[in-house]
Amino acid sequence: MKFELTGVLYEKYDSIQRTATFKVREFILEHTEDVNGKSITNYIKFQCTQDRVALLDSLNPGDKLRVTFSIRGSKWEKNGQVSYFNNLDAWRIESASEAEPKNQPEDLPGKDPATETNDHDDLPF
Repeated sequence: MKFELTGVLYEKYDSIQRTATFKVREFILEHTEDVNGKSITNYIKFQCTQDRVALLDSLNPGDKLRVTFSIRGSKWEKNGQVSYFNNLDAWRIESASEAEPKNQPEDLPGKDPATETNDHDDLPF
């Protein structure tokens, strides 16, 4: 399932190589909305993974963005303790003040990165 949110890039962090094959980069989007006549501001942390960490390279704090993302939830167990956590995985970032996307990798037709898995089988049979 995909979601979309518009806001201002508040902060971006450096890419982190978590394992030999997995890298991540986090950023904060400042999102302000009117709720019953009152302006409410939230600071929402997103992450980009793998080749999408480069989506933030040319963006600067203060840029107005439209972020398309998926919500991922995980269960983690250690020493008999169970924890749950969520990630907001950004897979498209566009300038909200321009019509053209910035630094966007081309998506394949018919493929939604929000539903992609890492197990690919390219064999035609």
